[in-house]
This record gives sequence, C-alpha cells and structure tokens, in this order.
Amino acid sequence: MGLGLISSLIVGAIAGWLAGKIMNNEGGIVRNIVLGIVGGVVGNLILGLIGISGSGFIGSIIVSVIGACIVIWLVNSIAKKR
Repeated sequence: MGLGLISSLIVGAIAGWLAGKIMNNEGGIVRNIVLGIVGGVVGNLILGLIGISGSGFIGSIIVSVIGACIVIWLVNSIAKKR
C-alpha cells in the first residue's frame, strides 16, 4: 500500500463523513469512504471544468466534499423516482 492510497482513503473517509452530515445522509464508514473517493473524482471533474482546483490536504477534502454532496444528491434523486 502506497502513501497515495492511504491518503486517498483518509481524504475519502473525511469527505464522505462531512458530505453525509451536510446532506443529512448517514452511512457506514465503508460507504463514506466510497462516497468520498467517488466525490473526489466528480468534484475534480466538475470544478476543473470551471477552472477551480483544490491543492493540498484541505483543498482535496473541500473538492471531495463538494463532489460527494453531488453524488449523494444524484443517488437520492434517482432513488426517489423508483
């Protein structure tokens, strides 16, 4: 396990937990990590399109939280339609 993977898991866990609190969507630690990591990808993609990027640990968390909130919103929207 490299340091990049470990730091991604830490950022993902923090971002997923924060996004869960912001969106009032509680989940387990594994779900939070997955949401945070997926959120990091989504956040980097969307914010990159408008010319914003996060650098460093805090910047990565902020971008991941924004992306995870978007992912939670999308999942909740799809689930409500069913």
